[in-house]
Order: sequence, then structure tokens, then C-alpha cells
Amino acid sequence: MVRGLEEEKEHLRAKLGQFKGMFDGIRHSKSLVIDTNGADDDSLSKSQATSPLPEPNDQQPAPPVEPRTEAVKPNDAPPPQPRGPPSDLDMMKEKFAKLLLGEDMSGGGKGVPSALALSNAITNLAASAFGEQKKLEPMAPETKARWKKEIDWLLSVTDHIVEFVPSKQKAKDGSNMEIMITRQRTDLHMNIPALKKLDGMLLDCLDNFKDQNEFYYEKGPSNNEKWWIPTPKVPPNGLSEVTRKWLQYQKDSVNQVLKAAMAINAQVLTEMEIPESYIEALPKNGRASLGDAMYKSITDEFFDPDVFLQSVDLSSEHKILDLKNKIEASVVIWERKMIAKDSKPAWGSAVSMEKREIFEDRAETILLILKHRFPGVPQSDLDINKIQYNRNVGHAILESYSRIIESLAFTVLSRIDHVMLIDSQASGDQVKKPFTPPKSDADSPTSKPTLLDFMDWENGEPDPNKDEPPPPIKPTIIATNKRFLEKLENLSGLKSPSLRH
Repeated sequence: MVRGLEEEKEHLRAKLGQFKGMFDGIRHSKSLVIDTNGADDDSLSKSQATSPLPEPNDQQPAPPVEPRTEAVKPNDAPPPQPRGPPSDLDMMKEKFAKLLLGEDMSGGGKGVPSALALSNAITNLAASAFGEQKKLEPMAPETKARWKKEIDWLLSVTDHIVEFVPSKQKAKDGSNMEIMITRQRTDLHMNIPALKKLDGMLLDCLDNFKDQNEFYYEKGPSNNEKWWIPTPKVPPNGLSEVTRKWLQYQKDSVNQVLKAAMAINAQVLTEMEIPESYIEALPKNGRASLGDAMYKSITDEFFDPDVFLQSVDLSSEHKILDLKNKIEASVVIWERKMIAKDSKPAWGSAVSMEKREIFEDRAETILLILKHRFPGVPQSDLDINKIQYNRNVGHAILESYSRIIESLAFTVLSRIDHVMLIDSQASGDQVKKPFTPPKSDADSPTSKPTLLDFMDWENGEPDPNKDEPPPPIKPTIIATNKRFLEKLENLSGLKSPSLRH
């Protein structure tokens, strides 16, 4: 009987050993999953692992089952938070990254030069901010703030375009010595503040229309040629006299901005180099570029630009642009022949250098009249080639900034003229043609003649209410470049930074 009890005890011990091995395996697998968070948990797990198994006869309460939790890895990233609007720093980084890449986002080196990238950036910014300016109303506050902020970013490049100038410095021993220092380039130092001032004047002019309540714009398309531009509506008897005077004052102010921007833009384009691709495509001589009729009119002994413009067809924008392209090509041809006059004998040229200089002055006078009479005409082939192949970053910024101010000023001026035209029709007055610049103050017989004296802003059409015939046109002879430059300065509202010659 004792022997049977001993065999039964040995059998129970064998079963306890099997259970102990099973519990050790389960405990080892749990230790690989559960993340220990402190020494207390470690000591607890060790005490449980080293504690002897209870005898099967011992009755112990079962430990509470804790919910199994997944281990959180320390390297796991938090869930992404929704992004808000980009900050100014992020926007500036993106804008200048595109400029550095030359608008080639692939980074393959196929982008445009920095000058053209900056010019395109300023042009695109103005297009997104102003659009077509369909109404005489202030800009939206958000759009106005974005325009001022981003144009300052792009213009900040000019702060680092410098030139060396001599300066005096006092040494430690008291002696004066001359050194070279850097300062902002002269043309940028003069024109960037002027263009910023013109920009502010235009925005202030638009802000002035906030409180006016005598005219409004009807909704829906209009019946005009530009049907997408809304038509202004005025009272049945027209605007009041106070509003008319105020509107004329706004028109005069915008007109001065337009002239100043045009003068700066023309000066910058003159200083840009003519690309070789344009020169290679030029005709052989000025006659081939202009045609026999226009060449004969310009090279005649007595030349009047108004008579010349009346003899050509200016009925469409395409024909005006074609005339500009022909005249600019002839000017470049004559200039190149005058530069190369020393390389050829005098008898080898059918036209003398003095006559070529006179022809060039006459052609430039026609171009100047066309630019002021039709400021909304697109850029000519010469201007497009200059901008496209320009490598001077300072010239690119000045040209693009003055061009968008000129375009905005012309648009605002056209909207003011539209309101004044509707007012004239409502009040029964004689309908005047839009975009008529104010007359020059120099009307006395002792004053010197200027380009305004012979420019026909009304296209030479007589007043139908007047019975007397128009006075005969006196022929005007253009002689030298000096006379032409004086007319340019008298016509523009702001002098150019430096003369051409």
C-alpha cells in the first residue's frame, strides 16, 4: 500500500512538471509583447517568474485578468494635423524658389534667365491682383494687402544691385583718402521710388471712388464692343457739376501717372540691347521696311507727323502695331548704318549720315505720337525681343513694373472716360471722344513749340458745330536729336534718369 502511494505521488509530480513548463512558455511570450514601463513592473514580473508553483491542493484566488494593451512604439509619428493657410515665410520661399529655378520646376536647368523670370513674376502678380479693373471701385482689402506685400518681395532684389562709387574716408592719422564703396545702381535708385509713388497714387485714386454714389454699374453684359465690361449708369439729367469737376480731377491725376510711367518704360526699353536675332531678320534698308509710300513721306523735304499719320490706315489695333513694327525696324537700320559709317567710304552710301539722322528723328517722333495716342496697343516686335533676351535684372524689374503701372493707369483712364461719355450723352452735351489729354499751358505766342503743338489728339476731324474751316497745317521740320529729346521731356510728366546720347 505504501508502494502504491509512492507511485501515485511520482505520477502527480510528473504532471506538475509538465504544467510548470507550459506556464514558463506562456510567461516568456508575454514578456516579448508587453512593454515594461517601470522598475515596479519588472520586479513584479520577476517575482512572478521566480515564485514556486503552488501545490495542486492549495486553493489560491485567481489573479484579476488585466486587459491586453498593444505596445506603443516610441518611433511612431502622431496623426497628421490639418494644415492652415501658408505663412508669409512659406509663400516667400516658394516664390523665390521658382525664380531661382527659372520657372523650371523639374530642376533640369531648362528654365528661363533670372531677368525674364522676375519680369514674368511681376507681370503675373499684377494680372492676378488687378485683372481688367472692370469698374471704378477700390481694390478688395485682401487683394490690396497681397499686392503690396508680394511686389515688395520682388522689388527687394533691387536693394542688392549695386555699383562702385568713389568716397572719401578719414584715416586714423587724420589724413583723407579716397575709397570705393557700394550703393544702389543709379537708375534703380531714381526710378524704383518714383514707380512706388505712382503705384500708390493709382491705388489712392481707386480708393477715392468708394464714397461716390451718383453713378453705378448695371449687372449683366453690355451692348458695347467689349461686352464683358459693365456699363455705367448716371442720373437722367447727368452728373452734378461737383461730381464732374471731381471726375475731371481724377482723370488729370491718372493721366499724369500714365505719362510718367510711359516715360520711364520708354527710357528703359531704349537702354536695353537689341538682340542679334532681331537684327538678323531686318530688311536690307529702310525703304524695304517702310514701303515706297511711307519712305517718300518721311524723307520728303517738308515733313509733318500729323499729315503722315492721316495718310496711313490706323483703323484697327493690328494696323497700328504693324506700322510701329515697320517704323522701329527702319530706325534700327538707320542707326546701325550711322554707327558703321567709318567702315565704309563716303561715296559708297546713297544717303548721307546727316539725312539718316534726320530720318531717324522723324521716325522716332511718329513712334512717340503713336505711343501717346494709342497707349493700349500691344508691345511691338522690337520690345518683345528686348524683354525676352534681356539679361539685365535691374532693367527687367524697371520695365515690367513701369509697364504694369502704365497698363493699370490706361485702364482706369478708360473707365473714367466711359463714365464721362455716358454723362455727356445723358446731359445732351456734345459727345467728346474718350482719352483726351489736357491741353498744354504754353499757349502764348512767345512760348517754344513742343510736340503737343502739332499732335492731333482729335484725329484731325473738324468740329461739326463750327462753320469756319480748320486752320491750315504748317509744315514742321525735325532737325536734330536734341529737339526730339526736348519734346520727349516736355510731353512726359517725369524726366528720364539720363539722356540717350
